[in-house]
Amino acid sequence: MNQNPAWRNLLVVAVIAGGLLLALPNLFGKAPSIQVSRDDGSALIDATSTQVQSLLEAAQVSFQDVYLEDGRLLVRFADNAAQASASQVLRDGLGRAYVVALTLAPDTPEWVRVLGLQPMSLGLDLRGGVHFLFEVDMDAAITQRLEVIANDLNRRLREARVRRNVRVVGDEVRVRVGDPADLTKAEELVAELEDGLDVRRTGSGDTEQLVLRLTDSQVRDRQNFAIEQNTVTLRNRVNALGVAEPVVQRQGLSRIVVQLPGVQDPSQAERILDATATLEFRLVCEGQNAFEAQRRGRAPLGCELFSDREGQPVLLKRAAIVTGDQLTDASQGFADGSPAVFVTLDSRGADEMLRTTRENVGKPMAVLFVEQHREVIERDGEQVPVTRTEREVINVATIQGVFSSRFQITGLDVVEARDLSLLLRAGALAAPVYKVEERTIGPSLGQDNIDSGFIAIQIGMVCVILFMAVYYRVFGIVADLALLANLVLIVAILSMLQASLTLPGIAGIVLTVGMAVDANVLIFERIREELRNGNSPQASIHSGYEKALSTIADANVTTLIAAIVLFAFGTGPIKGFAITLSVGIATSMFTSIIGTRTVINLIYGGRRIERLPI
Repeated sequence: MNQNPAWRNLLVVAVIAGGLLLALPNLFGKAPSIQVSRDDGSALIDATSTQVQSLLEAAQVSFQDVYLEDGRLLVRFADNAAQASASQVLRDGLGRAYVVALTLAPDTPEWVRVLGLQPMSLGLDLRGGVHFLFEVDMDAAITQRLEVIANDLNRRLREARVRRNVRVVGDEVRVRVGDPADLTKAEELVAELEDGLDVRRTGSGDTEQLVLRLTDSQVRDRQNFAIEQNTVTLRNRVNALGVAEPVVQRQGLSRIVVQLPGVQDPSQAERILDATATLEFRLVCEGQNAFEAQRRGRAPLGCELFSDREGQPVLLKRAAIVTGDQLTDASQGFADGSPAVFVTLDSRGADEMLRTTRENVGKPMAVLFVEQHREVIERDGEQVPVTRTEREVINVATIQGVFSSRFQITGLDVVEARDLSLLLRAGALAAPVYKVEERTIGPSLGQDNIDSGFIAIQIGMVCVILFMAVYYRVFGIVADLALLANLVLIVAILSMLQASLTLPGIAGIVLTVGMAVDANVLIFERIREELRNGNSPQASIHSGYEKALSTIADANVTTLIAAIVLFAFGTGPIKGFAITLSVGIATSMFTSIIGTRTVINLIYGGRRIERLPI
């Protein structure tokens, strides 16, 4: 009686052995490292590894190991000083085609890496790094869409030789034409331009005009597009920074969370992520006096007044040839010894640039740098956020020949060229984003959190182990072994899933340590009750496990439901707690019921016993 079939014993042994193997990489810790990746995202080859080793050896920088992983190259060092020295050597030696990022890599031996085993991924609060919370300007997203509609409609009416006045007022586009009879033609062009717009006529006679508005569904679609596109753009910018294991995700209706674990230069990350810069290419208004326009405070018809970097006034045509969202690639380089950004346009932008340059050879064209930022001002005694747009002419050059999809921008310093190329390559933001929260967590604080968390786990385990061993004797010691196996399995599963362990996650493990013996307490108390009722020890063991099973299942399922709800509706830290709690429930069910019963049956099963040490 109370004997397990051989397959069940083998299952328990296999699960515990697999758990020990998967959890093994966590014993080795992490080492200061450098991650090298291609600027274009393509996978590295062995030749790059050889090149990196040669550069480090030539600079007499000692390193522990160099290996390829997931198309990226990782170089491990003994200390932070060697890591910092190697970072500068590799940045200078590899050039702009590679991204060199500081990180922490598992200090595991080669045979562990060959098996594909990895330690748990540590979250921001344990590893250190930077946390940003951005808010997307939804009103600006709608305004930008209306401006695109207005510009396209204005161009089509111009091509149809219709005198018009198209402008964006609030949340609508107003169209007035010189001849009221042309309103019908304007309505037809609007229908061709975009379906579903709310189009109506207002006024009468000479004051009659078209009013275009986005419908409620179009507004929602545009807002969703804005936050999704901005999430993708911020993720591209993070990838260009070369940060290992970043988190970029939407939070709520209008916010985006960016977490950069291990970042050691938060100022550059903030400058790149918080920037809303883009470019516009415009023709210069020839034959107009920019200084006179500046003195009068208004520009001539069809022109706009801007300033260059020296503060000199420049008059540019209102219509942009190409805007930042039509750029597909941008890279930093040098032209005639000066920093430059080499730009590639999409097909639509290339066609427009080709047409413009063909018609305007010998005429000046300007590059307009556009940046938006938010300021808080006091208005009527309240702090009110306002959006300010800054436009600056960074380059004016004469069109020497016809070009379309590829050209270069000069007039920048090295840092500006690098940052601008990164921003343009990552893509333009669909709407401005504003930083509403920033937290920087140092690695020392993260280590303190890890130490405190594991001290809590150790104290909790020691208290539980002593209580169970004293109160339930041999059965308590078996439950303690199951508790240790449960902790190993939790670490193994988190390592296998590569789920980020956060401080709330450690709290979930501590809670699991306390809950893991609940099932055994119910089982052991049931066995003691059966013994008091006069049943034999073997029958009491069987009844204890069988009769307590439904109660244990009910208690764990209700807790699991709560964990699932926390994961579904919670955010980052709450999700971490829910994941570890869910994993802990599953592993404790296995170790507390199947694991302990297997050990008890091996000790007491298949023989006659007079009494149980419980």
